[in-house]
Amino acid sequence: MNLPDFPWDSLAPHKARASAYSGQGDLRDGIVDLSVGTPVDPTPGVVQEALRAAADAPGYPQTYGTAPLREAVAEWFARRRNAPGVDPDGVLPTVGSKELVAWLPTLMGLGAGDIVGIPAVAYPTYDVGARLARATPQVIDGLAALGPLTPSTTPKLLWVNSPGNPTGKVLGVEHLRKVVQWARRNGVVVASDECYAELDWRQPERGHLAPRSTPSILDPEVCEGSHDGLLAVYSLSKQSNLAGYRAAFVAGDMALVRRILEVRKHAGMIMPWPVQEAMRVALGDEEHVAEQKIRYGARREVLRPALEAAGLRIDDSEAGLYLWATAGEDCWATVERLSGLGILVAPGSFYGAASRQHVRVALTASDERIEIAAARLREYAAATA
Repeated sequence: MNLPDFPWDSLAPHKARASAYSGQGDLRDGIVDLSVGTPVDPTPGVVQEALRAAADAPGYPQTYGTAPLREAVAEWFARRRNAPGVDPDGVLPTVGSKELVAWLPTLMGLGAGDIVGIPAVAYPTYDVGARLARATPQVIDGLAALGPLTPSTTPKLLWVNSPGNPTGKVLGVEHLRKVVQWARRNGVVVASDECYAELDWRQPERGHLAPRSTPSILDPEVCEGSHDGLLAVYSLSKQSNLAGYRAAFVAGDMALVRRILEVRKHAGMIMPWPVQEAMRVALGDEEHVAEQKIRYGARREVLRPALEAAGLRIDDSEAGLYLWATAGEDCWATVERLSGLGILVAPGSFYGAASRQHVRVALTASDERIEIAAARLREYAAATA
Protein backbone atom coordinates (compact mmCIF):
# COMPACT_ATOMS: atom_id res chain seq x y z
CA MET A 1 0.00 0.00 0.00
CA ASN A 2 1.40 3.37 -1.04
CA LEU A 3 1.32 5.38 2.19
CA PRO A 4 3.48 8.46 2.79
CA ASP A 5 6.01 8.56 5.60
CA PHE A 6 4.58 9.85 8.88
CA PRO A 7 5.29 13.59 8.52
CA TRP A 8 6.26 14.42 12.09
CA ASP A 9 9.13 11.90 12.02
CA SER A 10 11.00 14.31 9.73
CA LEU A 11 10.96 16.95 12.48
CA ALA A 12 13.25 14.86 14.72
CA PRO A 13 16.53 16.76 14.00
CA HIS A 14 14.79 20.12 14.47
CA LYS A 15 13.26 18.90 17.72
CA ALA A 16 16.70 17.86 18.94
CA ARG A 17 18.11 21.27 18.04
CA ALA A 18 15.28 23.11 19.80
CA SER A 19 15.61 20.87 22.86
CA ALA A 20 19.26 21.85 23.20
CA TYR A 21 18.46 25.57 23.40
CA SER A 22 20.11 27.31 26.34
CA GLY A 23 18.58 30.55 27.57
CA GLN A 24 19.01 32.47 30.79
CA GLY A 25 18.48 29.85 33.45
CA ASP A 26 16.43 26.69 33.96
CA LEU A 27 13.04 28.13 33.01
CA ARG A 28 14.43 29.70 29.85
CA ASP A 29 16.19 26.54 28.65
CA GLY A 30 14.92 23.82 26.36
CA ILE A 31 12.22 23.42 23.77
CA VAL A 32 8.90 25.17 23.42
CA ASP A 33 7.09 22.59 21.30
CA LEU A 34 4.38 24.27 19.22
CA SER A 35 4.43 21.66 16.46
CA VAL A 36 1.52 19.45 17.54
CA GLY A 37 -1.91 20.51 18.75
CA THR A 38 -2.04 18.26 21.79
CA PRO A 39 -3.83 19.81 24.80
CA VAL A 40 -1.75 20.46 27.93
CA ASP A 41 -4.43 21.80 30.29
CA PRO A 42 -6.28 19.52 32.73
CA THR A 43 -9.30 17.49 31.68
CA PRO A 44 -12.27 19.26 33.35
CA GLY A 45 -13.12 17.93 36.80
CA VAL A 46 -16.77 17.34 35.89
CA VAL A 47 -15.66 15.04 33.06
CA GLN A 48 -13.13 13.18 35.21
CA GLU A 49 -15.86 12.58 37.79
CA ALA A 50 -18.20 11.21 35.12
CA LEU A 51 -15.50 8.79 33.98
CA ARG A 52 -14.90 7.60 37.54
CA ALA A 53 -18.64 7.15 38.12
CA ALA A 54 -18.84 4.92 35.03
CA ALA A 55 -15.74 2.87 35.86
CA ASP A 56 -17.72 -0.30 36.70
CA ALA A 57 -18.28 -1.45 33.11
CA PRO A 58 -18.05 -5.27 32.89
CA GLY A 59 -20.21 -5.67 29.77
CA TYR A 60 -19.63 -4.83 26.14
CA PRO A 61 -20.62 -1.27 25.19
CA GLN A 62 -22.93 -0.46 22.32
CA THR A 63 -21.23 0.39 19.04
CA TYR A 64 -24.12 2.75 18.29
CA GLY A 65 -23.59 4.54 21.61
CA THR A 66 -26.15 4.86 24.34
CA ALA A 67 -29.41 6.66 23.63
CA PRO A 68 -28.60 9.38 26.24
CA LEU A 69 -25.26 10.06 24.55
CA ARG A 70 -26.78 10.34 21.08
CA GLU A 71 -29.48 12.62 22.45
CA ALA A 72 -26.81 14.77 24.11
CA VAL A 73 -25.03 15.15 20.75
CA ALA A 74 -28.29 16.17 19.05
CA GLU A 75 -29.02 18.69 21.80
CA TRP A 76 -25.47 20.08 21.53
CA PHE A 77 -25.90 20.64 17.77
CA ALA A 78 -29.12 22.54 18.44
CA ARG A 79 -27.68 24.60 21.29
CA ARG A 80 -24.16 25.33 20.06
CA ARG A 81 -24.16 24.90 16.28
CA ASN A 82 -27.52 26.27 15.09
CA ALA A 83 -28.43 22.78 13.84
CA PRO A 84 -31.69 21.82 15.59
CA GLY A 85 -32.65 19.05 13.16
CA VAL A 86 -30.07 16.41 14.11
CA ASP A 87 -31.80 13.08 14.80
CA PRO A 88 -30.20 11.00 17.59
CA ASP A 89 -30.50 8.00 15.25
CA GLY A 90 -28.10 9.83 12.91
CA VAL A 91 -25.35 10.06 15.55
CA LEU A 92 -22.50 7.60 16.06
CA PRO A 93 -19.63 7.88 18.59
CA THR A 94 -16.13 7.25 17.22
CA VAL A 95 -12.79 6.48 18.82
CA GLY A 96 -11.40 9.94 18.18
CA SER A 97 -12.01 11.86 14.97
CA LYS A 98 -8.73 10.87 13.29
CA GLU A 99 -9.87 7.24 13.30
CA LEU A 100 -13.08 8.20 11.51
CA VAL A 101 -11.24 10.41 9.01
CA ALA A 102 -8.78 7.62 8.22
CA TRP A 103 -11.38 4.88 7.82
CA LEU A 104 -14.43 6.69 6.41
CA PRO A 105 -13.72 5.85 2.73
CA THR A 106 -13.29 2.19 3.70
CA LEU A 107 -16.40 2.21 5.89
CA MET A 108 -18.34 3.65 2.94
CA GLY A 109 -17.15 0.83 0.70
CA LEU A 110 -14.98 2.97 -1.55
CA GLY A 111 -12.10 1.35 -3.40
CA ALA A 112 -9.98 1.30 -6.54
CA GLY A 113 -11.21 3.77 -9.13
CA ASP A 114 -13.14 5.90 -6.64
CA ILE A 115 -12.08 9.51 -6.04
CA VAL A 116 -11.96 11.20 -2.63
CA GLY A 117 -11.80 14.99 -2.85
CA ILE A 118 -9.62 16.78 -0.30
CA PRO A 119 -8.74 20.46 0.28
CA ALA A 120 -5.58 21.92 -1.27
CA VAL A 121 -4.23 22.73 2.20
CA ALA A 122 -5.31 19.86 4.39
CA TYR A 123 -4.83 17.61 7.38
CA PRO A 124 -2.74 14.69 5.95
CA THR A 125 -5.16 12.00 7.13
CA TYR A 126 -7.73 12.88 4.45
CA ASP A 127 -5.18 11.73 1.86
CA VAL A 128 -4.17 8.70 3.92
CA GLY A 129 -7.79 7.62 4.40
CA ALA A 130 -8.33 7.50 0.64
CA ARG A 131 -5.15 5.47 0.19
CA LEU A 132 -6.14 3.00 2.92
CA ALA A 133 -9.30 2.28 0.92
CA ARG A 134 -7.19 2.06 -2.27
CA ALA A 135 -9.19 4.97 -3.61
CA THR A 136 -7.60 8.01 -5.27
CA PRO A 137 -7.14 11.23 -3.27
CA GLN A 138 -7.64 14.31 -5.42
CA VAL A 139 -6.94 17.88 -4.37
CA ILE A 140 -9.97 20.03 -5.17
CA ASP A 141 -9.11 23.71 -5.00
CA GLY A 142 -12.55 25.06 -5.81
CA LEU A 143 -15.42 23.18 -7.41
CA ALA A 144 -15.17 25.16 -10.66
CA ALA A 145 -11.69 23.70 -11.19
CA LEU A 146 -13.23 20.24 -11.66
CA GLY A 147 -14.84 21.26 -14.93
CA PRO A 148 -17.39 18.98 -16.62
CA LEU A 149 -17.83 15.76 -14.65
CA THR A 150 -18.18 12.19 -15.87
CA PRO A 151 -18.93 9.07 -13.80
CA SER A 152 -15.20 8.32 -13.69
CA THR A 153 -14.16 11.83 -12.60
CA THR A 154 -16.87 12.56 -10.04
CA PRO A 155 -15.70 12.16 -6.43
CA LYS A 156 -17.63 9.70 -4.30
CA LEU A 157 -16.65 11.60 -1.15
CA LEU A 158 -15.66 15.23 -0.65
CA TRP A 159 -13.96 16.46 2.53
CA VAL A 160 -14.41 20.01 3.74
CA ASN A 161 -12.71 21.31 6.86
CA SER A 162 -13.94 24.40 8.69
CA PRO A 163 -12.42 25.84 10.78
CA GLY A 164 -9.47 24.58 8.80
CA ASN A 165 -6.45 22.74 10.10
CA PRO A 166 -3.83 24.12 9.63
CA THR A 167 -5.06 27.46 8.29
CA GLY A 168 -7.81 28.38 10.75
CA LYS A 169 -9.94 29.57 7.83
CA VAL A 170 -13.73 29.57 8.38
CA LEU A 171 -16.06 28.68 5.50
CA GLY A 172 -19.20 30.80 5.57
CA VAL A 173 -22.80 29.71 5.22
CA GLU A 174 -23.00 30.74 1.56
CA HIS A 175 -19.83 28.84 0.66
CA LEU A 176 -20.96 25.68 2.42
CA ARG A 177 -24.44 25.92 0.89
CA LYS A 178 -22.93 26.02 -2.61
CA VAL A 179 -20.81 22.96 -1.79
CA VAL A 180 -23.89 21.07 -0.60
CA GLN A 181 -25.94 22.05 -3.64
CA TRP A 182 -23.13 21.00 -6.01
CA ALA A 183 -22.65 17.70 -4.17
CA ARG A 184 -26.34 16.84 -4.35
CA ARG A 185 -26.50 17.60 -8.06
CA ASN A 186 -23.62 15.21 -8.62
CA GLY A 187 -24.36 12.48 -6.08
CA VAL A 188 -21.35 13.24 -3.87
CA VAL A 189 -21.24 12.62 -0.12
CA VAL A 190 -19.84 15.60 1.83
CA ALA A 191 -17.96 14.95 5.07
CA SER A 192 -17.30 18.12 7.07
CA ASP A 193 -14.54 18.07 9.68
CA GLU A 194 -15.59 20.70 12.23
CA CYS A 195 -13.38 19.85 15.23
CA TYR A 196 -12.31 23.43 16.00
CA ALA A 197 -15.78 25.00 15.84
CA GLU A 198 -15.85 26.22 19.46
CA LEU A 199 -12.57 28.14 19.04
CA ASP A 200 -13.77 30.99 16.82
CA TRP A 201 -11.67 34.16 17.18
CA ARG A 202 -13.66 36.44 14.88
CA GLN A 203 -15.23 39.59 16.25
CA PRO A 204 -19.01 39.87 16.78
CA GLU A 205 -21.02 41.07 13.84
CA ARG A 206 -22.29 44.66 14.04
CA GLY A 207 -25.39 44.76 16.20
CA HIS A 208 -24.69 41.40 17.84
CA LEU A 209 -23.35 40.86 21.35
CA ALA A 210 -21.97 37.37 20.75
CA PRO A 211 -19.33 36.32 18.18
CA ARG A 212 -20.55 34.70 15.01
CA SER A 213 -20.86 30.94 15.24
CA THR A 214 -18.77 28.73 13.01
CA PRO A 215 -21.28 27.25 10.56
CA SER A 216 -21.92 23.51 10.54
CA ILE A 217 -22.71 21.54 7.41
CA LEU A 218 -25.88 20.49 9.30
CA ASP A 219 -27.06 24.07 9.84
CA PRO A 220 -30.44 24.38 8.07
CA GLU A 221 -29.19 27.56 6.37
CA VAL A 222 -26.47 25.41 4.80
CA CYS A 223 -28.25 22.10 4.16
CA GLU A 224 -31.71 23.57 3.44
CA GLY A 225 -33.27 21.40 6.12
CA SER A 226 -32.05 18.03 4.84
CA HIS A 227 -29.04 16.01 6.02
CA ASP A 228 -29.11 13.71 2.99
CA GLY A 229 -25.58 12.99 1.82
CA LEU A 230 -23.99 14.97 4.66
CA LEU A 231 -21.80 13.95 7.60
CA ALA A 232 -20.38 16.23 10.29
CA VAL A 233 -17.31 14.99 12.16
CA TYR A 234 -16.51 16.37 15.59
CA SER A 235 -14.07 15.80 18.45
CA LEU A 236 -13.98 16.95 22.07
CA SER A 237 -10.17 16.79 22.15
CA LYS A 238 -9.82 20.52 21.61
CA GLN A 239 -12.76 22.12 23.38
CA SER A 240 -12.66 19.84 26.44
CA ASN A 241 -9.03 18.60 26.66
CA LEU A 242 -10.18 15.04 25.94
CA ALA A 243 -7.53 13.99 23.44
CA GLY A 244 -6.54 11.14 25.77
CA TYR A 245 -10.15 9.93 25.97
CA ARG A 246 -10.53 9.60 22.17
CA ALA A 247 -14.02 11.13 22.39
CA ALA A 248 -15.62 12.07 19.07
CA PHE A 249 -18.64 11.45 16.89
CA VAL A 250 -20.08 11.61 13.40
CA ALA A 251 -23.62 12.84 12.71
CA GLY A 252 -25.92 13.57 9.81
CA ASP A 253 -27.49 11.38 7.13
CA MET A 254 -29.15 8.50 9.04
CA ALA A 255 -28.79 6.06 6.15
CA LEU A 256 -25.05 6.76 5.86
CA VAL A 257 -24.56 6.55 9.63
CA ARG A 258 -26.29 3.16 9.72
CA ARG A 259 -24.12 1.85 6.88
CA ILE A 260 -21.04 2.95 8.78
CA LEU A 261 -22.45 1.42 11.97
CA GLU A 262 -22.91 -2.00 10.39
CA VAL A 263 -19.23 -2.20 9.38
CA ARG A 264 -18.08 -0.90 12.76
CA LYS A 265 -20.15 -3.54 14.55
CA HIS A 266 -18.40 -6.28 12.58
CA ALA A 267 -14.99 -4.70 13.13
CA GLY A 268 -15.40 -4.04 16.87
CA MET A 269 -14.83 -0.29 16.49
CA ILE A 270 -16.49 0.69 19.76
CA MET A 271 -16.07 3.65 22.11
CA PRO A 272 -15.72 2.35 25.71
CA TRP A 273 -18.85 2.93 27.78
CA PRO A 274 -17.08 5.02 30.49
CA VAL A 275 -15.83 7.35 27.74
CA GLN A 276 -19.35 7.55 26.30
CA GLU A 277 -20.57 8.71 29.71
CA ALA A 278 -17.73 11.21 30.06
CA MET A 279 -18.51 12.64 26.62
CA ARG A 280 -22.20 12.89 27.41
CA VAL A 281 -21.44 14.97 30.50
CA ALA A 282 -18.85 17.11 28.68
CA LEU A 283 -21.34 18.01 25.95
CA GLY A 284 -23.78 19.30 28.54
CA ASP A 285 -21.30 21.50 30.41
CA GLU A 286 -20.56 24.80 28.63
CA GLU A 287 -18.58 26.42 31.44
CA HIS A 288 -15.40 24.44 30.94
CA VAL A 289 -15.51 25.08 27.18
CA ALA A 290 -15.71 28.83 27.73
CA GLU A 291 -12.85 28.70 30.24
CA GLN A 292 -10.63 26.77 27.84
CA LYS A 293 -11.34 29.21 25.03
CA ILE A 294 -10.23 32.07 27.31
CA ARG A 295 -6.95 30.23 27.98
CA TYR A 296 -6.23 29.75 24.30
CA GLY A 297 -7.28 33.28 23.50
CA ALA A 298 -4.82 34.68 26.05
CA ARG A 299 -1.98 32.57 24.63
CA ARG A 300 -2.88 33.70 21.14
CA GLU A 301 -2.68 37.36 22.19
CA VAL A 302 0.82 36.78 23.59
CA LEU A 303 2.20 34.74 20.70
CA ARG A 304 0.77 36.49 17.65
CA PRO A 305 2.44 39.91 18.07
CA ALA A 306 5.73 38.22 18.95
CA LEU A 307 5.66 36.21 15.72
CA GLU A 308 4.82 39.34 13.75
CA ALA A 309 7.67 41.26 15.41
CA ALA A 310 10.01 38.46 14.34
CA GLY A 311 9.02 38.96 10.69
CA LEU A 312 6.22 36.46 10.19
CA ARG A 313 2.86 37.36 8.69
CA ILE A 314 -0.23 35.66 10.10
CA ASP A 315 -2.71 34.52 7.45
CA ASP A 316 -6.31 33.34 8.01
CA SER A 317 -6.20 32.02 11.62
CA GLU A 318 -9.82 33.04 12.19
CA ALA A 319 -10.48 30.04 14.42
CA GLY A 320 -8.80 26.98 15.89
CA LEU A 321 -5.68 26.14 17.84
CA TYR A 322 -3.06 27.46 15.45
CA LEU A 323 -1.47 30.52 13.92
CA TRP A 324 -0.79 30.07 10.20
CA ALA A 325 2.37 32.04 9.62
CA THR A 326 4.75 32.82 6.77
CA ALA A 327 8.07 34.56 6.43
CA GLY A 328 7.85 34.49 2.63
CA GLU A 329 10.41 31.69 2.38
CA ASP A 330 10.52 27.90 2.20
CA CYS A 331 8.80 26.53 5.30
CA TRP A 332 11.79 24.41 6.30
CA ALA A 333 13.97 27.53 6.44
CA THR A 334 11.49 29.00 8.93
CA VAL A 335 11.44 25.75 10.92
CA GLU A 336 15.24 25.79 11.03
CA ARG A 337 15.44 29.40 12.21
CA LEU A 338 12.81 28.96 14.92
CA SER A 339 14.34 25.72 16.16
CA GLY A 340 17.51 27.73 16.71
CA LEU A 341 15.44 29.79 19.16
CA GLY A 342 14.27 26.62 20.89
CA ILE A 343 10.82 26.83 19.25
CA LEU A 344 9.50 23.89 17.24
CA VAL A 345 6.71 24.45 14.69
CA ALA A 346 5.20 22.34 11.91
CA PRO A 347 6.19 23.03 8.29
CA GLY A 348 3.40 23.83 5.88
CA SER A 349 4.63 21.14 3.49
CA PHE A 350 3.00 18.59 5.80
CA TYR A 351 -0.36 19.95 4.60
CA GLY A 352 0.18 20.01 0.85
CA ALA A 353 2.22 21.62 -1.90
CA ALA A 354 0.13 24.81 -1.74
CA SER A 355 1.48 25.67 1.71
CA ARG A 356 5.23 25.35 1.27
CA GLN A 357 5.90 28.87 2.55
CA HIS A 358 3.89 28.60 5.76
CA VAL A 359 4.37 27.09 9.19
CA ARG A 360 1.70 26.03 11.69
CA VAL A 361 2.23 27.35 15.22
CA ALA A 362 0.15 25.68 17.92
CA LEU A 363 -1.27 27.42 20.99
CA THR A 364 -1.07 24.18 22.96
CA ALA A 365 1.67 24.91 25.45
CA SER A 366 1.42 26.18 29.01
CA ASP A 367 1.11 29.91 29.67
CA GLU A 368 4.68 29.88 30.94
CA ARG A 369 6.13 28.22 27.83
CA ILE A 370 4.10 30.45 25.49
CA GLU A 371 5.51 33.52 27.25
CA ILE A 372 9.03 32.09 26.99
CA ALA A 373 8.56 31.53 23.24
CA ALA A 374 7.26 35.10 22.85
CA ALA A 375 10.22 36.49 24.79
CA ARG A 376 12.67 34.62 22.55
CA LEU A 377 10.92 35.95 19.45
CA ARG A 378 11.01 39.52 20.77
CA GLU A 379 14.71 39.19 21.57
CA TYR A 380 15.35 37.81 18.08
CA ALA A 381 13.42 40.74 16.55
CA ALA A 382 15.44 43.26 18.55
CA ALA A 383 18.75 41.59 17.62
CA THR A 384 17.96 41.51 13.91
CA ALA A 385 16.37 44.97 13.63
